[in-house]
Amino acid sequence: MDSAMLQYNKMTQVPVTKLVLQLAIPTILSMMATTIYNLVDTAFVGTLGTSASGAVGVVFGFMSILQAFGFLFGQGAGSLLSRKLGAKEAKNASLVASTGFFASFLCGIIVAVLGFIFEDRLIMMLGSTETIAPYARAYLKYIMIVAPFCSSSFTLNNMLRYEGRAKLGMIGLLSGGILNIGGDALFIFGMNMGIAGAGLSTAISQVIGFSILLYMFLSGRTQTKLTPANISFAERLPLEIIELGFPSLLRQGLGSLATILVNFKAAEYAGDAGVSAMTIVTRVAFFLFAIALGIGQGFQPVCAFNYGAGKFRRQREAYRFTLILSLIVLAVLTLFAMIFSGKLIQIFRNDPEVISIGTRALRLQCVAQIFLPIVMVTEMLMQSSGKKIPAAVLSALRGGLLFIPLLMILPYFRGLDGVMESQPLSYILAVFPAIFMARWFFSITPKDDLPE
Repeated sequence: MDSAMLQYNKMTQVPVTKLVLQLAIPTILSMMATTIYNLVDTAFVGTLGTSASGAVGVVFGFMSILQAFGFLFGQGAGSLLSRKLGAKEAKNASLVASTGFFASFLCGIIVAVLGFIFEDRLIMMLGSTETIAPYARAYLKYIMIVAPFCSSSFTLNNMLRYEGRAKLGMIGLLSGGILNIGGDALFIFGMNMGIAGAGLSTAISQVIGFSILLYMFLSGRTQTKLTPANISFAERLPLEIIELGFPSLLRQGLGSLATILVNFKAAEYAGDAGVSAMTIVTRVAFFLFAIALGIGQGFQPVCAFNYGAGKFRRQREAYRFTLILSLIVLAVLTLFAMIFSGKLIQIFRNDPEVISIGTRALRLQCVAQIFLPIVMVTEMLMQSSGKKIPAAVLSALRGGLLFIPLLMILPYFRGLDGVMESQPLSYILAVFPAIFMARWFFSITPKDDLPE
């Protein structure tokens, strides 16, 4: 039996709970490596001062833009290629993978060029203050140099996951994350480069991680093949990839805009301390959410592959298991974070004002994040099944469609407290349409599998 058939049997016959966990564990490890690096980076930079700590949040806004394009092509191509493989169309899956990868790399180049042209304006648009700007500029220049590698790394990792080879993606992300932590210590402190050292470390690790991920495709470890010859414009393929990936672009794009607006609002009411506190809270909250997100990303290839193969009962079972497990995991983690919220903030910046702001903001995030898996897993169900409009709506709701208006309105009445309360409230409000869409999807999806 060839490797393609073995992979097909694995994705359609291994018990769903076991399969989701098999694919989720490497993804969780990858997510943990990335988020641990982000936390370590925040802690290291925090030793350089409150303004330097705020610069991390500014640069994060730019990296969110790169991530948005990476997920646009990675989720779009991944969802489509997984369903192609489920339907036993390996050649068409390679056309999808190559088209998505090279489009992502090109978008990274365009973002980098525009970034260098409008660098000063960009830094202020990302929510920097005058005192944060020099630190943000020193960090950001290295990120812009490697922007194409950043965006296409996200694409490669998503395609590996959707092919059911999350372990290969884990190797690339873990290697990059570990190197980044070591590089931070070397460049920031060992070579006295300050915040520029954090940027250089991130740039080097991104290129190395990208190279490892690309090697997985070029060395024959995957069913899909990446070559320029496989780039295809037939049957609206690029547009199909973009349409399927648009929910991810929308979510990431709105998330990036929300990050920028949070920086502006926090600076308006609390200066650099506000920006620093909200940056730390964002990193800690994402660390908590990363495990639940990793479980969801283990669900995505199972969902897409079995939908393509007509195994609808397996898809329904996978959704139910993923949702319950994500809710339990996140409830336990957020309870811990609520109890020790002040201590967690202090690890990253021992500034009384930063700790005071961050403690309350983190506790509010913890309460609301318990509800987030309902929205996340339902959104992944829609996107992996090719339901573009419902997926786009849920992505927008999770990414900022509710958050951004609340962020503009609540602070007007409640000041800094309103800045802290906007995102938690948006998470809770998004639950209701998610429940409605999940019920709708399963009402129109066959309850029984298609014949072989």
